[in-house]
Amino acid sequence: MKSLLLLILLSTFNFCLGQSSGRASNCVIKGKIVDSATKTGIEYASVTAFLTGTEKVAGGIITDEKGAFKIENLATGEYYIKIDFIGYRSKQMNAITLSEAKNVADMGSIGLPAASRTMKEVTVTGSKNFMENHLDKFVFNVEKDVTAQGGVATDLLKKVPQVSVDVDGNIELLGSGNVRVFINGKPSTMFDNNLSEALQAIPANQIKSIEVITSPGAQYDAQGTGGIINIILKDNKAQGISGSVALSTGTRLENGSANIHAKKGKIDLSASLSGNAQLKGTTLSTLNRTRDTAQLLQNGTGTLEKNGYRGQLGMEWAISKKDNLSANLSYNSFGNDNTGVTNQSQLYPAADTNTVRNSYNTFRYNTLDFNLNYLRKFAREGQELSISLQSSNGDGTTYYRQNQRYSDSSNLFSGALGNNHLSDRETYLILDYAQPIKKDVILNVGAKVTDSRITSNSDHSILDPFSGIYAFDSSQNNTFNFNRDVYAGYASVTFPFYKGFTSKLGVRDEYTAIDIPGLQGATVPSYNSFIPSIVISKKLTKNQNIKFSYTKRIQRAGYRELNPFIDATDPTSLLQGNPYLKPERSDVFEVTYNRFFEKGNSILITAFSRNTRDDEQTYLYDTTITVGKTTYTNVAVITNENAGHQHLTGFNISGNLVLSNKLEIRGNANVFDKYIISELVAGTTINSINYRINANATYQFTKTLLGEFFGNFNSQRTEIQGKFPSFTSYSFALRQMLWKKKGSVAFTTTNPFNRYTNQATDVTGQNFTVTSNRKIPYQSFGLSFSYKFGKMEYKEKKQENAPSPEDGG
Repeated sequence: MKSLLLLILLSTFNFCLGQSSGRASNCVIKGKIVDSATKTGIEYASVTAFLTGTEKVAGGIITDEKGAFKIENLATGEYYIKIDFIGYRSKQMNAITLSEAKNVADMGSIGLPAASRTMKEVTVTGSKNFMENHLDKFVFNVEKDVTAQGGVATDLLKKVPQVSVDVDGNIELLGSGNVRVFINGKPSTMFDNNLSEALQAIPANQIKSIEVITSPGAQYDAQGTGGIINIILKDNKAQGISGSVALSTGTRLENGSANIHAKKGKIDLSASLSGNAQLKGTTLSTLNRTRDTAQLLQNGTGTLEKNGYRGQLGMEWAISKKDNLSANLSYNSFGNDNTGVTNQSQLYPAADTNTVRNSYNTFRYNTLDFNLNYLRKFAREGQELSISLQSSNGDGTTYYRQNQRYSDSSNLFSGALGNNHLSDRETYLILDYAQPIKKDVILNVGAKVTDSRITSNSDHSILDPFSGIYAFDSSQNNTFNFNRDVYAGYASVTFPFYKGFTSKLGVRDEYTAIDIPGLQGATVPSYNSFIPSIVISKKLTKNQNIKFSYTKRIQRAGYRELNPFIDATDPTSLLQGNPYLKPERSDVFEVTYNRFFEKGNSILITAFSRNTRDDEQTYLYDTTITVGKTTYTNVAVITNENAGHQHLTGFNISGNLVLSNKLEIRGNANVFDKYIISELVAGTTINSINYRINANATYQFTKTLLGEFFGNFNSQRTEIQGKFPSFTSYSFALRQMLWKKKGSVAFTTTNPFNRYTNQATDVTGQNFTVTSNRKIPYQSFGLSFSYKFGKMEYKEKKQENAPSPEDGG
């Protein structure tokens, strides 16, 4: 496998270097387009360069969110530029001379006056490229995905290159499941508590783009050995009032959302409300656990339903040309209910026991997130200071109840219930400062303090079979307090060197202080983490580059992994956290090549290696355990352990192919070798080849009718104790635009020809084996409707072959 990767890497280098033999002109026209009255930058303005005396277009670009533009690869000569944007008067700047001695023309701030007449409803058409390349991240523009109208966040994530999603909504980034997720660049306790459930509570129609950061630089938290995924929600910077509504209904999923935005002068206000539900579905399950001469057989059904909602208020105030204040308040709530009936047989040499277990469990989590941000710009271009205060306050409840009877009797002989309440409070104070040192050289420094306070209270009650009452068992009452503070500082510098090379070097230091009052046994030590990072990018030609990156990452265990609360919904299989978990530590190496072609075609190739120490994995023990007054015999205890060392080596290839003005195909393939050295069972090593493949095709039948197909396959996953199932899904969608593209109606279906997807698992441990299978209802059919309203609706103009200016490529 390593020889294969080396061959691919060498071939990529040879191909890239072979493509860079031609030398393009290197003259540049740059500047910033601002509103003449407010002096704020104008996003999406069109800037086009022409040779003087002709109407021949020499180059062009769309301004970024700050109004900045940079037209590159111009030959020497005299130019004029034209600036256009809806709602403003067009402007032309003449006599711009470029020469070998002066190859950069900085136009400074160019003011555009607002048009004097009242505008009617206007739509600016066109779209961004699907992928944008930045120095330390990739941005995938997903807002126009057809399935976005009726799905959830995980439906979009499974289509993003380098990301894979399993049947339960768990995500991986380049083979690692330890991914840090943000919304609009901000953390939330809802992702720390139950990531898959939180993502499935966000309607996909609220998402504008997804940023993938596989090798984060020093400005990012070191948390997340797999990298960072940042979900950017839709916004609108247009003057006036605008908004949208969307509704969907179906056999499996339902959701709805409403957004409104108002901007007048320097004040920008926004509000949104969304909700979704996964309707009741019944999962069929079987289990066979063998231990020595004993055997446990289970055959059951479980009915699951989910729901969630999210509300958000936002404000932005351009206090002055140099000062900006913004605030955001959001409330998130999601959860599920599961009712099950299980027939089980415990087989022993002396006798067999046949029982029926009825169970019910529910989970609910609510978060209130707030952030206040101040941005100060200085006279020097690029010099700015930002201060941010953020807080995330979560409250969660987990409840279970189960009882058992013999198969030939209606009388209960045992039962238990448990309730766990969680309070999770996190506060962040962040300071960042950017200082341009000279042309294209920027120093960034910053500091961050994170204060985490987690309190968990759990209680248990045991069924008295004679009275039928669940009596409180004080011996199983548990209070778990977990306090963690992280003090971080960083510095990074971005600079060009040699010909076409750009580098970003950084270092981050994080000190983690931990306090777990009342923890029995050994204490959990505090620790320091020194995190270096480097990105070197080489611009080969105008539309292609290659970059190398290295960083260290850590993974601190979350509340669910740490909390010692025992979930005994299934008394033959207990769930329990481990407060003694050590953080994972990873070294991440990557080499990435990407190229944009004509007509929107592109290719992205990444070779990666990730070496992880103290690898955290779910682990199963077959044992006898006493909890309070209850003794569980020959029971499976499922917890988390630092299993050993893990080495991931692989590559990812993704691309976009426009076959015609009607047909477009995107594909992604991720192949990696996983090698695990166990510290739990001495001398044990695990080696496996894993792959994830998907393809997405869209066809424009008419100007208003679009069709889409998506297929996805995740191979079987091998971990330290056994094999976990593969996963296949496919979907079809049709969308019809209405009312001059202000409205749309869509039909979507997932796995239409298969009611269930089978998930078979084989686990082997010391003196036991477990084989299980779940038949999960994954088939769905749905209809959705959306409508947009307002004075102006902005949709980004297409930038042909336009990598981000900040990456040098």
